[in-house]
Amino acid sequence: MATTPHRIPPASSDHRTGLVLGLLTLLCLVPFSGKAFHIDDPLFVWAAQQITRHPLDPYGFKVVWYATQMSMSEVTKNPPLGAYFGALVGSVAGWSEQALHLGFLLPALTLVLGTFHLAKRFTPSAWIAAAATLLTPGFMVSATSVMCDTLMLALWVVAVMFWITGLEPLKPGYLLASALLMAACPLTKYFGIALIPLLFVYTLVRLRRLGSWIFFLLVPLCALAGYQMWTHALYGRGLLWDAAVYSNSLPQGHGASRLAKIVVGLAFLGGCALPGLTFAPLLWSRRQIGAGAALSALAGFAAWRGWIQLQSPAAQEHWLAVSSQLALYFAGAISILGLAVADLWKRRDADSLLLALWIFGTFVFAALLNWTINARSILPLIPAAGIVLARRWDASGLAIPRWSDPRLVIPLMISGGLSLWAASADASLASSARTAAAFIHARPRNAQTAIVFEGHWGFQYYMQARGAQPVDVNRYQFHSGDLFVIPENNTNKFGLPPGATASGEVLEVKTLSWMSTMRPELGAGFYASLWGPLPFAFGPVAPERYYLWTLSPAKDASTPP
Repeated sequence: MATTPHRIPPASSDHRTGLVLGLLTLLCLVPFSGKAFHIDDPLFVWAAQQITRHPLDPYGFKVVWYATQMSMSEVTKNPPLGAYFGALVGSVAGWSEQALHLGFLLPALTLVLGTFHLAKRFTPSAWIAAAATLLTPGFMVSATSVMCDTLMLALWVVAVMFWITGLEPLKPGYLLASALLMAACPLTKYFGIALIPLLFVYTLVRLRRLGSWIFFLLVPLCALAGYQMWTHALYGRGLLWDAAVYSNSLPQGHGASRLAKIVVGLAFLGGCALPGLTFAPLLWSRRQIGAGAALSALAGFAAWRGWIQLQSPAAQEHWLAVSSQLALYFAGAISILGLAVADLWKRRDADSLLLALWIFGTFVFAALLNWTINARSILPLIPAAGIVLARRWDASGLAIPRWSDPRLVIPLMISGGLSLWAASADASLASSARTAAAFIHARPRNAQTAIVFEGHWGFQYYMQARGAQPVDVNRYQFHSGDLFVIPENNTNKFGLPPGATASGEVLEVKTLSWMSTMRPELGAGFYASLWGPLPFAFGPVAPERYYLWTLSPAKDASTPP
């Protein structure tokens, strides 16, 4: 493809574009400001509240999150900077869902606008990169949480931007600012450590020599060493090393083959970074599209026939639909990885290497090294994917990108529409736990009996907020009349206690139809591929079910099924 001259837009145009991107980000995310706390949100909220009481002891409390009560320092596998940000927001604006979500719009805005300004150093079509970051399911769903992922990536993007600005000629102020952000990045989420070797390789290839710039990379390394020593003094073990040991101690993919993990990882990549698929007809030749489609169809067919064991027995009733969607997302992943490879092959410079390593390094970690494949692990590559997409647009000889160009608007609208649908489905799922907790609390019962529950995530937050207690399997002794609640679509469930029998009922809470982010029978596992091989899935969504058991001693010491 022919290379077009490098077009540099005027500064006034940059300001207008930044304003449009900022307003579009708010338009997409503000409607979700009332979203219920979901998945690991409660851990971050509780840690933030702890920080307001004991600023230098973020994990100095106990929680029942697995089977029994444990120290928060044992439960969490994330560093505390995200919780410190949450503590700042909560202290100023309060602890309601809306207050915290509105506060977490700041990292989301920083990420989108930071991607725009970073992309200007790689492409004159920078707004495409920013829009392709915003209008993705991976970003849209993640940005509606109060977890650490969006904040970490915002720090990452701005750190890269400052680092590149600080090179040739050397600008120590920018490099120091970048180094401080590099230190903050892994203290928000440990994956941020990857930024250090990434920028080391980039700078070495770009400058072709070591120099004083290398000393700035010691700043984040010293910060991590300090964090390790600080947490060791507080909790008896360094939490940085503890997280690494935890990750290595778990069977990645829980027994899935390497091929299966790669296939599922590609499905998550293509689904989370959807513009790779929606832009494919514009950016690839018919022959290339045909080859990608054939390979994707083969992957979907192999999954459908069981040649690739994806370990999703709950989804067998909908397996044809799951396999078909997997093939579609797989095609999007081929497009994104192909864009990175083609950009590196064509340009063969430090910039293209940076983007390729950013994308492939994140993918390898998410698919092969993390304890489970999830969209939160794919999220860090989305800005780089948007940039290589914009660079491909430049190299294709297509017209100067404009907001009014239907060739750009239509793919972005399709991706954005599906992203908003996925975010709405996730918000609906989160709200079901809040609704169920309110119903269970309002249900008539003997005031002397307790409400206990299994399952965690946002459901635990709302049950505990209303006085219910999570079951500690090592300490709980049931009493006749206790209301024992077990959510169907949740984690860490162990069944009724030994020696109890129960009579019960089923509470059903409807959620958004025909789209889900976490339903095993649809193959949807946005937060953990153990739920399914797709980041989100289309299909009939069953109501969320909660089993309400009234306990009594079993005459024969047997428990109901």
